[in-house]
Amino acid sequence: MNREVQRILVVDDEEDLCDILRFNLENEGYAVDVAYSAEEALRTDLNQYDLLLLDVMMGEISGFRMIKMLRAKPETADLPVIFLTARDTENDTVTGLSLGADDYISKPFSIREVVLRVKAVLRRNKHSQSPRSAFVSYLGIQLDMSRKTAVLDGATVSLTKTEFEILALLIQGAGRVYSRAEIVDLVWQDDAYVLDRTVDVNITRLRRKLGTYGQRIITRQGYGYCFQME
Repeated sequence: MNREVQRILVVDDEEDLCDILRFNLENEGYAVDVAYSAEEALRTDLNQYDLLLLDVMMGEISGFRMIKMLRAKPETADLPVIFLTARDTENDTVTGLSLGADDYISKPFSIREVVLRVKAVLRRNKHSQSPRSAFVSYLGIQLDMSRKTAVLDGATVSLTKTEFEILALLIQGAGRVYSRAEIVDLVWQDDAYVLDRTVDVNITRLRRKLGTYGQRIITRQGYGYCFQME
């Protein structure tokens, strides 16, 4: 998005928390709006935002259900989302990431932690919009690096920004084994909060979305991942 001020929407039914987040994020220079339910958020034009901070446990439409709705629509499929939630078990974290979240922050949290993670996700988003070459392709897979679109055997496939960046990295370096740490450094860059498990979750999602081509993403046990052309 070509705006100087980046816009964030906080979606949480705790009004006091929304006020705290808005105050502190605005102090960091962001434009911040608040919605107190997923229903309210879905009635707004979400394309005006660069990032959503989304609570999991809300009324009729939970955060998990809302992100499924967002990822199902082309216009919001790649909208960055950070979950804010009191549900902090490993299963909940993996579920959130598997649904396409860019990060997952457990309550209670420090405002400094939230600010750092917001900056990291927005920085990754900006990095993913920097073209490296016009197209990256292999057989029926074609990635348009300027438009950030992915086509699989002639049909558009919805990838999150992270999935897109990982796939582009692996195809461009086909045959090379990338360790999880290298993938984190190259895709997430200097976000210190990314875990190895996050890489595995994104690889699993990629394999599923790529169908038979997913078999080309090979696990080298003890080393990492590579894209095998033949």
